[in-house]
Amino acid sequence: MQIDIKYQPYLHYGTKALITTFQKPPEAEERPDLSQASVSNGSDSESGKELVELKVIWNKNKYDVKFRLDSTGADLKQKIHSLTGLPPAMQKVMFKGLLPEEKTLREIKVTNGAKIMVVGSTINDVLAVNTPKEAAQQEVKAEENKKEPLCRQKQHRKVLDKGKPDDVMPSVKGVQERLPTVPLSGMYNKSGGKVRLTFKLEQDQLWIGTKERTEKLPMGSIKNVVSEPIEGHEDYHMMAFQLGPTEASYYWVYWVPTQYVDAIKDTVLGKWQYF
Repeated sequence: MQIDIKYQPYLHYGTKALITTFQKPPEAEERPDLSQASVSNGSDSESGKELVELKVIWNKNKYDVKFRLDSTGADLKQKIHSLTGLPPAMQKVMFKGLLPEEKTLREIKVTNGAKIMVVGSTINDVLAVNTPKEAAQQEVKAEENKKEPLCRQKQHRKVLDKGKPDDVMPSVKGVQERLPTVPLSGMYNKSGGKVRLTFKLEQDQLWIGTKERTEKLPMGSIKNVVSEPIEGHEDYHMMAFQLGPTEASYYWVYWVPTQYVDAIKDTVLGKWQYF
């Protein structure tokens, strides 16, 4: 090792101080500061949130969405609002039935590639049709209040007097459930024939099937759904789907299990009917 010795003024003490300079060996050459060489992997690793890939379908439009698996159905509605402009209250979101707002996507077992069907109208569309629809509903309610209970009327009594169908579905009083994944069966129509209801959510259709044929109805064509508990069997309802402008267009179904009544109305009419 070579040592050079020289004198330089050292201003701190005003004297000359001996400065010893060492020649650096080759291995002591400056190395890069590795602490400055790290590269960020992006926001995904920072957030630590598990994402799921969804296909959101609305009005013939498809949206590829990555969304947090632990978000709720209500959160997803907000995301759909940002994509489509549909307010959450106007959305009918379908995934194996009506999407529950309070549960997370993980809880309802949403997986990558899942199709999320959205049905709904914009504010302008709703305002255009809501006023006459509300007026029609109020008229129906007023008429119902004037009349005796539906189940006592002659046209319904002749069906109800047959008793329950032998394959009637079990009922659960005081509970509201989502629609089952299988058709609702074990019911009568106004002719006393067996009828089943199939909710084709991806096509936004209600299929009313009898022994003779199956009617495939767009849910948007159904103007109203009315129901009433059956006296003496309050865990079952009689229910009508209004297919035209008058009561003559009602399609009656008897012995609907009470736990599915609200789910049927929500699915056919959409929750926004109450707002």
